[in-house]
Amino acid sequence: MVRSRYVEMADVLAAELAGLPAGTRIAGEHEIAARFEVGRAAARAAVQELEKRLLVRRVRGSGTFVNKRIDYVISQRRAPSWHQTVREAGAEPRSVVRDVRRAPLPAEEAERLERPVGSDASLLIRQYHVDDLLHGWSNEWIPADVLADLDIAVHRVESVDAILRQMSRVQPVRSWCRVSYALPGPDVVAGLEIESGRPVWLVESVSRDAGSGRPVLCSRSWSRPDSARIVVEMDGPYQPEDE
Repeated sequence: MVRSRYVEMADVLAAELAGLPAGTRIAGEHEIAARFEVGRAAARAAVQELEKRLLVRRVRGSGTFVNKRIDYVISQRRAPSWHQTVREAGAEPRSVVRDVRRAPLPAEEAERLERPVGSDASLLIRQYHVDDLLHGWSNEWIPADVLADLDIAVHRVESVDAILRQMSRVQPVRSWCRVSYALPGPDVVAGLEIESGRPVWLVESVSRDAGSGRPVLCSRSWSRPDSARIVVEMDGPYQPEDE
């Protein structure tokens, strides 16, 4: 197979995909091979080239779909809300609760939240979708002295930022954040539906109440690289609109 042939095929397909909405299923390898009058190997190479360009995404057992990659912007001037940030990027967010339970704070989370190890807290585990394409996975810890009934609230309102503002009367602002490219554990690999050994974005974050300064939330969020580019803006603290 001549390399320029499958690249040429990928260029043609890429131009056609540009006008299609995210989540649109594309032709299979057999159809592509027949259309371009090439072998299955060349068709597979063309699709793999589109994957490398982050234009399509394979979903096990379902097919290959038009991909959409957003700029996920982390900024102190923005509310630390995943749903709001995705909407501001021009996409539609959706989160699915995979588990929510009361649990004692582990050592690292306790240090970040400035609480004693073993303090009562809620652990929320969620899976995220952007324009109905799988995007991320997160573990979020909220001390019980900030919000005691997260398990009830999170099934009514998707945004934890909104829940904290409405039920705890706090104004979360991002006070600390670390972004890295990391290998996730088996549970996250399964949740992101990726191959083991593939690195993803890891965003670790702590939010404080703007008024009291006390930590109210810490989280670890893993995002598929084909779903988002993480953009960090160093531009000063977030100011709520009502201030």
